Amino acid sequence: QVQLVESGGGLVQPGGSLRLSCVASGRGFEINTMGWYRQTPGKERELVAITTGGGSTNYGDSVKDRCTISIDNAHNTVTLQMNALNPEDTAVYYCSAGLVFADERGFVEYWGQGTLVTVSS
Repeated sequence: QVQLVESGGGLVQPGGSLRLSCVASGRGFEINTMGWYRQTPGKERELVAITTGGGSTNYGDSVKDRCTISIDNAHNTVTLQMNALNPEDTAVYYCSAGLVFADERGFVEYWGQGTLVTVSS
């Protein structure tokens, strides 16, 4: 049973920084992609940043100059560093993982439960 365990959300002052981490528990898979999306009420979920297991990255337009995503395949962990946060970054942030199993499951996509990031003074 694979679970995504998120950590690092909370209250941040404008201009501050935050680090979000997500661990994919379990075994028997390879990481195809891991990343972070965010969502605010009434809006669609949007990409923040995503990385392949090989380290190729892609960022959402609204954060690309302020974020860095990195992956640790040995520990099935993805980390998102966000800087220069502003109130528009307030959202629930969701970890996602596309994992490839060697058995009949093949490719499976997982989502975390979400962690709230609030940017406010």
